[in-house]
Amino acid sequence: MFGLATFLVADGMTFAGFFAAYLTFRAVNPLPPGAVYELELILPTLNTALLVASSFTFHRAAKELKQSRNGACRLWLLITASLGVAFLAGQMVEYFSLPFGLTDNLFASTFYALTGFHGLHVCLGDLMILIVWWQARVPGRFTPEHHFGVEAAELYWHFVDGIWLILFGILYLL
Repeated sequence: MFGLATFLVADGMTFAGFFAAYLTFRAVNPLPPGAVYELELILPTLNTALLVASSFTFHRAAKELKQSRNGACRLWLLITASLGVAFLAGQMVEYFSLPFGLTDNLFASTFYALTGFHGLHVCLGDLMILIVWWQARVPGRFTPEHHFGVEAAELYWHFVDGIWLILFGILYLL
C-alpha cells in the first residue's frame, strides 16, 4: 500500500503541474476577444455525477467483500466499471462537440492535455476494476482479511475521482 500511495502522490504532482500550467497560461496569455470559449456544463456535470456515483458503488463493492458476499462485490465492481465507461463515452461526445481543436490555441491544448490525461487514468482505473472483478470470480481469491487488490484499485479510483472534481472546478467553473 505504501508503494501505491507513493505512486499516487507522484501522480498527483503531475496533475498539479498540469493545473499550474493551465492556470499560468490562462493568467499570462488570455485569449483574444472572440476566441473565448464558453464550455458547455451539462455533459461535464453529468460526467461528474457518474464519477461521484462510481466512488459510492466501488465503496459498496469493498463493503460487500468485507462481509464475504463475493457475488454482490462482483456486481458492484461491474457497475463501477460501467460508470467509468459511461464517463469516457461522455468525454468523447464532449470532444466531438467542442468548438475548438487540439492545436487551435494554448487553452485548447491544455484543455485536451488535462482532460485526456485524466481520461487515460479513468481507462487504467477501469482496467484495474475489471481485473479485480475477474479475479474475484475465483473462490477465496479475496477474503474479508485479504483483499489488497480490491483496496488498491479502490484507492486509485477514488484518487481519479478526486482529481476530476478539481479538474472540473478549474476548467469548467473557474
